[in-house]
Amino acid sequence: MVFHPREGRSEEGGWSPAISRRDLLKGAAGVGAAMGLSSVLAACGAGASGKPTASLPSDLARPNHPVKWPIYSADKPIASGLSPERNATLKLYNWTAYINKKVVKNFEKKYNCTVQITTFNTMDEALAKLQTGQLDFDVFIPTVDVLGPLIESKQLRPLNHSYIPNITQAWKEFQNPFYDQGWRYTVPYTIYTTGIAWRKDKVAGEPSDMSNPWAFPWQGKYKGRVAILDDYRESMSLGLLKNGITNLNTTDVSQLTAAKKSLLKLAALTDVHIDNNDWRNVPSGQIWIHHAWSGDMAAAEYYMPKGTPVSVVGYWFPSDGKGPVANDTMAVLAGGQNPVLAHLFLNYFLDLHNALENIGWNGYMQPLNKVTPALLIKEQILPKALSSTVVRESDFNTGLQELELPASARAVWQQDWLEVSQGG
Repeated sequence: MVFHPREGRSEEGGWSPAISRRDLLKGAAGVGAAMGLSSVLAACGAGASGKPTASLPSDLARPNHPVKWPIYSADKPIASGLSPERNATLKLYNWTAYINKKVVKNFEKKYNCTVQITTFNTMDEALAKLQTGQLDFDVFIPTVDVLGPLIESKQLRPLNHSYIPNITQAWKEFQNPFYDQGWRYTVPYTIYTTGIAWRKDKVAGEPSDMSNPWAFPWQGKYKGRVAILDDYRESMSLGLLKNGITNLNTTDVSQLTAAKKSLLKLAALTDVHIDNNDWRNVPSGQIWIHHAWSGDMAAAEYYMPKGTPVSVVGYWFPSDGKGPVANDTMAVLAGGQNPVLAHLFLNYFLDLHNALENIGWNGYMQPLNKVTPALLIKEQILPKALSSTVVRESDFNTGLQELELPASARAVWQQDWLEVSQGG
């Protein structure tokens, strides 16, 4: 499971311990204890060299291995030309604090309906509830890495494209994404990058000054003021990038071991903090260098101390786009009672005006052709000083995506992260 920047976030913009690092570590430790590390490595197909010999499962979607999901006879798209359900209650199942309720209210007025929002804090939590089969949500916001199991278990309803003409406003990449060829089951929702944030008034230089900018946090002179994300995929990936490894879905045990050692060195050098409070701790000046998510830093101006300009906050992501990128999707659930309204809801959030209102509150961009840095700045949605947080279409052509791992490889990633987060 790939972690998500909204995990644990409260509706007010704070973080709650819905899933703590301790809980994650207990889970990872359980894997290690049950199998033994040597067994875990063997499960990955690792030989004497420490490198896996097993091939990647064929059903894992990759940019160079796109997947076109089947449409099952027992789970077909709705017919074309149907009227929206009348006086209905559309049920949305979404991450906490991940949609602008003003935009939702506008949808209610347009279609004379009520939208009931139920939230979750982690994807594991959401999937567990959906798997009970006792819920009738209409719209869901899944991450890319869980689409296969949802589709194969017929929990997602295939889309009738005639109800979603606004897909033409989306980037070409998302009109035929590698993880859902032909967008049979999903439309794009939000997009984000993972880079490095820093306080320009506290730190000398910037990441781009270095031959390897990902090494920027490894500066002992800022001990106690450096943080990495509390996320085993994101921070292990930082360790990989620091070592020049760009395969962020690697199953190579030697590469993961080297990444772990780099992070342990970072901890010893800087007494590194591990948290997901980039959105708050960088603006406040508590942390001077933070491994960070673009959507969180885009909202930095709202958390700046009085009298401190947002221009002192920097966010770096490689100009060539070769850094971590990710997106979330919107999907229609098969068990929902309002499939026409559900389709129209997806279409509504692909409209430029509605998307801009949503981004202005949410902070996370949506991949529409006209959502540009210039427009976001003009509409005062984003300060010019943080235009580097904008995700570009080209970033998804060259970016590094953290995708679903084979279960055995995921256990190795988690075990290495356990050692890092416990200080070795």
